[in-house]
Amino acid sequence: MTRRSASVTQGIEKAPMRSLFYAMGYTKEELDRPLIGVVSAHSEIVPGHYHLDKIADAVKAGVRMAGGTPIMIPSIGVCDGIAMGHIGMKYSLASRELIADSVETMALAHALDGLVLVPNCDKIVPGMVMGAVRINLPTVVCSGGPMLSGLVDDEDISLSKIFEAVGARKANLIDDEKLEEFEQGCCPGCGSCAGMYTANSMNCLCEALGIALPGNGTIPAVHNGRMRLAKHAGMAIMNLVEKDIKARDIVNERSITNALRCDMALGCSSNSVLHLLAIANEAGVPLDLKRFNKESEKTPNLCHLAPAGETHMQDLNLAGGIPAVQSELAKKGMLDLDVITATGQTLGENIKNAKNKKPDTIRPIEKPYSETGGIAVLFGNIATEGCVVKRSAVAPEMLTHSGPARIFNSEEEAIDAIYKGKIVGGDVVVIRYEGPKGGPGMREMLNPTSALAGMKLDKTVALITDGRFSGASRGASIGHVCPEAANGGNIGLLEEGDIIEINIPEYSIHAKVSEEEFAKRKEHYVAPEPNIKTGWLGRYAKIVDSAAKGAVMKQEF
Repeated sequence: MTRRSASVTQGIEKAPMRSLFYAMGYTKEELDRPLIGVVSAHSEIVPGHYHLDKIADAVKAGVRMAGGTPIMIPSIGVCDGIAMGHIGMKYSLASRELIADSVETMALAHALDGLVLVPNCDKIVPGMVMGAVRINLPTVVCSGGPMLSGLVDDEDISLSKIFEAVGARKANLIDDEKLEEFEQGCCPGCGSCAGMYTANSMNCLCEALGIALPGNGTIPAVHNGRMRLAKHAGMAIMNLVEKDIKARDIVNERSITNALRCDMALGCSSNSVLHLLAIANEAGVPLDLKRFNKESEKTPNLCHLAPAGETHMQDLNLAGGIPAVQSELAKKGMLDLDVITATGQTLGENIKNAKNKKPDTIRPIEKPYSETGGIAVLFGNIATEGCVVKRSAVAPEMLTHSGPARIFNSEEEAIDAIYKGKIVGGDVVVIRYEGPKGGPGMREMLNPTSALAGMKLDKTVALITDGRFSGASRGASIGHVCPEAANGGNIGLLEEGDIIEINIPEYSIHAKVSEEEFAKRKEHYVAPEPNIKTGWLGRYAKIVDSAAKGAVMKQEF
């Protein structure tokens, strides 16, 4: 096989290119080996990325041990927790596209032979995977691993608890001293926050897709196993390059089906819907929202990690990790075990010795939390193209709910009303103009959902938005409403007091407003001006597609 890097390292006419490598201290021997891009999102602003320099170094060691030349390439990364609740969150989902584009740019511009992706948090994981699948190079994902849970009052806690503590403090259910205790105790060190939030969801789903080695999603950031995994990832990419096993050989229709079923079994973040749609789009695999319900109907939910339950990622790791979850699903023939993975072996070979070591963390498939999966997509007259809820994190009494709409045209308006005690049991909080286009950027709504939970309203109040939710959100938090308000969706025509009927088991969401009344309101409807018109977010708002399609960039203008 001719190496891609030969176009910059081999032959008389490539002498100028080699001279630039020599300027950085590369040797002739290094340039005669495959060039492997190690794409690292290391920074000093994201706890999940703070240690990625060490992970990347371990990957590079593995590449060298297996006969390759590693080349570190940086990536940006937004910390969703720090960006939460202000203009910063508008940049988070949108940054996924910048990351995908930068992976494509750096890998093709420099003729790399393969990639090891070293992300950890939220949009960085799918962004890197999207770029790699797009250009179809041999690729392995090696994340930085989850954070350990914190401890307050002898209770294991993670990031969601401090957001909920803010709501509790606003309601005077706790004092400043207790708030400070949560603040100091919930995040004990580096890694992606310890619950089944978006970052850990996507790192686990990279395993399910087969593009990461077993252990990628669950080995804690601070464990020595994480460093060993990184070295093995560096060795694994050399095997894939030698065998010419590329990203789309691994990420395809069969492996995406496996990932959908693992998603349902794990109870992943609702954001996983956006990201699996986007990855499938890059892989050329047809996928729509109805498919999620189809898989949910036949895939049992086996895990209730925080915020749905009391267990955290280190518990899932001790239980056997994703291979143990996959072995439970395999008992009933729910996975395609013949797909090729980043190990160079099939999924069946990877999990042949996997065992569920903690049935209280991973329920046996014969005794699931529910017979249906962790995510549901609802349809109705205010979401004709669908909306998404993390069903496994909804209290049983809120699976069906009817109440009056409380209308807010931004997250700030809603959180102000919640903090001032203006939301009462039975209400349905509607936050609109926060979609991919209207936001722009489709902000996460962890502040409002956590405030409701902290005020003990999560079992009586629903929240609906054309924005989205953090994986740390719990309760009847229904996001991704499509069409969004900024695209003329009926959510933009709702009025204060309209009765909203939610039936999650029936995949239904409906406003008791007639088609004639909606048509009448539309005649007088005036959409507000976009709140950001400049910079790249202004451009993003013009070319982003619907959340029902993964909020990817439109290919035709």
